[in-house]
Amino acid sequence: MEINKVNLKSKLNTFNEYWNPKIVGELNNQFVKLAKFKGEFIMHKHEQEDELFYVIDGKLFIELTDKTLE
Repeated sequence: MEINKVNLKSKLNTFNEYWNPKIVGELNNQFVKLAKFKGEFIMHKHEQEDELFYVIDGKLFIELTDKTLE
């Protein structure tokens, strides 16, 4: 089994557009995607996959029905 490293800063420097996820790897048969966000992100869900929000710079507020996560 081969393990590949992904340098997030390097990958993020390869694009400038917002709201356009880029596939940078794969883990357990699921894609690892990076995206740049700006402004409001509309609530949505995916029935067959999970999402991870890893904030590198700035702040992300996620509004749930009973609380807001920062």
